[in-house]
Amino acid sequence: MRAAADPDVSKDLPDFDLARFLPYRVTVVGEHLSAGLARRYRAEFGISVAEWRVLVHLADAGTVSIRDLERRVHLEKSKASRAASRLAREGYVTKVPDLSDRRLVCLSLSDRGRSLMADLLPLAAAYQARLEAVVGNSLRDLEAALDRLMQEDL
Repeated sequence: MRAAADPDVSKDLPDFDLARFLPYRVTVVGEHLSAGLARRYRAEFGISVAEWRVLVHLADAGTVSIRDLERRVHLEKSKASRAASRLAREGYVTKVPDLSDRRLVCLSLSDRGRSLMADLLPLAAAYQARLEAVVGNSLRDLEAALDRLMQEDL
């Protein structure tokens, strides 16, 4: 049973509509969408969200330094590094020293990683098609709004 809302909690606070607060809504929707696809690739392939992000970015970008990867996947450094290390142990990713800066490590998909992505990418594409069907005629506007938000220095 839920407790009744305490009317005294917000009496001295300014009006604020959390349900309409865009950063909150985008985060919740993002987590919801990510979880939908994550259930599939976790169950079928045994990979985490962080590992998926590493794999899909390597599939998209090719060879990437671990520093660039951390920026691209929007994960904390430790999470990105742990995911990359596990993927390397499993043989999905190769790690080699960066030729221009030996302090950096570069990552790329191994043959096993490319094989995994050959199975994962159609799953992601089907999920994308399902989301596009849900959004329907609003897709172009949604994409344009997201592009604008990504470009802004807020």
